[in-house]
Amino acid sequence: MEQKNNYSIIVPTYNERLNIALIVYLIFKHLRDVDFEIIVVDDGSPDGTQEVVKQLQKLYGEDRILLRPRPKKLGLGTAYIHGLKHASGNFVVIMDADLSHHPKYLPSFIKKQSETGASIVTGTRYVRGGGVHGWNLMRKLTSRGANVLAQTLLWPGVSDLTGSFRLYKKSVLEDVISSCVSKGYVFQMEMIVRASKKGYHIEEVPITFVDRVFGSSKLGGSEIIEYLKGLSYLLVTT
Repeated sequence: MEQKNNYSIIVPTYNERLNIALIVYLIFKHLRDVDFEIIVVDDGSPDGTQEVVKQLQKLYGEDRILLRPRPKKLGLGTAYIHGLKHASGNFVVIMDADLSHHPKYLPSFIKKQSETGASIVTGTRYVRGGGVHGWNLMRKLTSRGANVLAQTLLWPGVSDLTGSFRLYKKSVLEDVISSCVSKGYVFQMEMIVRASKKGYHIEEVPITFVDRVFGSSKLGGSEIIEYLKGLSYLLVTT
């Protein structure tokens, strides 16, 4: 009998009380026929994120939503390692909690993996069908420039190195993550470059990245306006 694929979705959170319920709802909405669990790695958010997750556990079940908190902010790379320890799936998805990664793309990640047998499927903003919504030109150019520079220097054969919306075979993620040294944003780039250097099969799926919907962006901006813009965007697109 063929082994059924199951998926562990690791979502690191810090002050995502307004987003976490929506992202969980959308994951359940778009992955109806898939066996999955969501692992929320919360870094001691003071805004009540964990209380919301506990409410969601009552709704969806503690076997589907695992809350695996840490005492304080310890960084993205270690959040994935922490989540990975609790993952029971043979595939692991890593994605942001702030709705910049829309769960509607998950089925295409899964489909691409099953069709190609890829070790890693990564979402890309930089091929036909992909894009960025809500960034100003300067930020688009900076991001694009960072990618082009990394492409030129590293030649990993992937068009979007700094993206963090990815599906991994669990064994591959364990292998790659154990050889990574960087923290924060560079960590995503290091992961994909090391995977490429190790010869893993990487495929890409076009996604549109949306700048954060609720909460304060790392780049500032008025929360109320962002909230209303984000809300109207979600109403139109979901």
